[in-house]
Amino acid sequence: MPAFVTSPYVLPIVLLVASNLFMTTAWYWHLRFKEVALWQVVLISWGLAFIEYCLAVPANRWGATVYAPAQLKTIQEVITLVIFAGFSWLYLNQPLAWNHALGFAFVAVGAFFIFHKW
Repeated sequence: MPAFVTSPYVLPIVLLVASNLFMTTAWYWHLRFKEVALWQVVLISWGLAFIEYCLAVPANRWGATVYAPAQLKTIQEVITLVIFAGFSWLYLNQPLAWNHALGFAFVAVGAFFIFHKW
């Protein structure tokens, strides 16, 4: 693993990216498998969410040493939108429209204000 990944500024982001991959999968993978019983979907998704928690909790614990909680939450939300956009397009075959891009841009503007020091 490259040394920069273990930086207290980078490691939480890497962990949040990994956790969001699991959580997005947990929430949406089953939309392509409607024949799978709901109780099975819940159990499989719960297992994926457990892995997500095992990544997100340390990301937030370690990230809180260098980021404010509002910054961590903002990082997580931006990562979630980016991962969801890719997942939706690549896995669910749902193209993103201009209004999705505009909504994501508004979130990015919000992130700017969270991180901007006045």
